[in-house]
Amino acid sequence: MKKRTNNTSSEMKNILYILLVSVVAFSGCNKALETDSTRVVGEKNAWNTVEDARSGILGVYALTRAALSDNNGHWIYGDVRTGEFLSPKRQDLKAVIGNNLNASYPVLESLSDWTRFYAIVNGANVFLENIAHVRETDKRYSSNNMTVDIAQARFLRAFAYFYMVRIWGDVPFITSSDEGKFTDKPRESQARILAWTEQEILKAAADMPFIYSGGDVQQPTDYFNENSGRWGGALATKVTAYAVLAHLAAWNSDYTSVAKYAKFVEDNYGRSAGGFTGTGDLSNSNGFFYNKNTRQMFGFNSDYGHVDGSSTGHIEELTLAEPVMTKSVPDIYLPKDSILKYFNIAKDQRFAVDTLGQAKYDGRYFTNLNGKYPIFSKIKVIQGGGNDPNFRYFTSALIFTRLEDIILLRAEALSVLGDQLGAISELVNVQARRFEEGTQFSFNLTSDDIIKLIFEERHRELLGEGSRWYDLIRYNKIKQNDAKFMNLINSGGIYWPISRKLISQNSLLTQNAYWR
Repeated sequence: MKKRTNNTSSEMKNILYILLVSVVAFSGCNKALETDSTRVVGEKNAWNTVEDARSGILGVYALTRAALSDNNGHWIYGDVRTGEFLSPKRQDLKAVIGNNLNASYPVLESLSDWTRFYAIVNGANVFLENIAHVRETDKRYSSNNMTVDIAQARFLRAFAYFYMVRIWGDVPFITSSDEGKFTDKPRESQARILAWTEQEILKAAADMPFIYSGGDVQQPTDYFNENSGRWGGALATKVTAYAVLAHLAAWNSDYTSVAKYAKFVEDNYGRSAGGFTGTGDLSNSNGFFYNKNTRQMFGFNSDYGHVDGSSTGHIEELTLAEPVMTKSVPDIYLPKDSILKYFNIAKDQRFAVDTLGQAKYDGRYFTNLNGKYPIFSKIKVIQGGGNDPNFRYFTSALIFTRLEDIILLRAEALSVLGDQLGAISELVNVQARRFEEGTQFSFNLTSDDIIKLIFEERHRELLGEGSRWYDLIRYNKIKQNDAKFMNLINSGGIYWPISRKLISQNSLLTQNAYWR
C-alpha cells in the first residue's frame, strides 16, 4: 500500500508539472507564447521511464478535464446559452442567456479564450514527440503500451479541436509543439480541421482497445500494472472514439456517417462493459454521475476517495440551492412553466405531475417545483455521494456522451435519412427505459413529426449534460423553419467571440464576423 501511495504522489507531481508547463507555453504574455515548448517540456530527462509515460498520458486527460470544467464552461457553453435556464442574480450568466457574449465580465472573457484547449493540444503534441524515448530507455514500457498511449493522445488532441470548432468555428491549427510562434498562427477553416479530426480519430480508434486490463487483443495485459477497475470509465476506448465520431459527423450534417458510427457503438458497447442507465441511478447522488463507471462512455470523473473534487467546475455549483444545499438562490434554474412544457408526458419517471398537479418522483430531475426557484437536482453528487446540504464539495463526473445519447443520435440520423421506422425503434429504445412499466408508445408516420419527437426526448434525457445548444443548432439546420435561429447560424452568431486579449496578441487573428 505504501508503494502505491508513493507512486500516486509521484504521478500527481508529474501531472502537475505537465499542467504547469502547458499553461506556461500558451499563457497570456507574448514572451511565454514565444517559448519553444519542446525545449521547455520535452527535455529527455522528463521522458525516460514507464512512470513518465503514465504521468504524461494521464496529464493530457487532466488538461482536457480542466479545459472543459474551467469556469463551468462545459455547461455554460452547452446549457446556459440556450436561454432555457434563467439566472436570478448573476449578471454574467444573464449576458450569456441574452446572447450578449461581448459583455465585459471576467467569466465571459475567460470563456472566449481558447488557451486552455491549446494546452491539451500542446500536451498531446509533447507526449507524441517524446514518448518513443521512454520505449528506448525503459524496457518495461512495451511496444503495445506505447501504441495504445499514442492512440489516446491522438484521440484527445483531435477531440480538443472538435470541441473548439463547435465553440469558435475556425481556429488555429497546430500539430507539433515547435510549430513556429503561436502568436503568428491564423485561423484555419473548420472544414479542414474537422476533416483532419475525423481521420485522426479513425486512426486512433484502430489502435484503441475496447477495455483496459481486461484481456483485449489490443491491450492484453494489466495497463500500467493496474486492473480494469482502475481504468473503467477513466480512459477513452474504441467505443468512445466511435461515439465522438458520431457527434462529429452530426455536426457536419453527414448523417450517413452518423448512422454508421452510432451503429458501431450500439453493436459494441458491451465489449467496453458499457450499458444503459436506469432512471433512478441516473439521478441518484451515488449513481451514474458518482465517481467513475464503464457506462460513462466518455467523461472525466472526480474521485472523492482520492480527494479529487472541488467547490467549482461541477454543474452543482450552478444549479443547487435550498432545500438541497444551504444556498439561498441557485445561479441558474428552470422556471416551473418550462419544466411542465418540456416534461409533458404523464408516465415519465424522470419528472411528471399527478392529476392534482403535484410532482411525482420529486428529487430526481427537480426539487422544490412550487418554490420560487425550482432546483435542477438531476446531478447532485455532494461530497462522496452523500446528502449533507452544508458541504459544498462536489465530485460528479463531467460526461460528454453516453449510450442513450448515441442511440438518440442514431435515431436522429435515421429520421433525416428517411428511415422513420428505424428512427422510432431507436427512440423507443430509450423512452421505454424512462417511462413507467407498461407504457404504450404509438406513432403516426403521416402526421407525427418524428425528428421533433427525437429532439424533445434528447432534451429531456440529456438536460444538464452540456449538449442542448449543439442540439438546437442541428435541429434548426434540419428544420430551417425558425428564421431568427437560422439568421444566427448563417451569420456565425452560433459561435463565441474570440477573446480580445488573444486578438491583441496575434495580428493574424480575425474576430468572428457576428461579433465585430
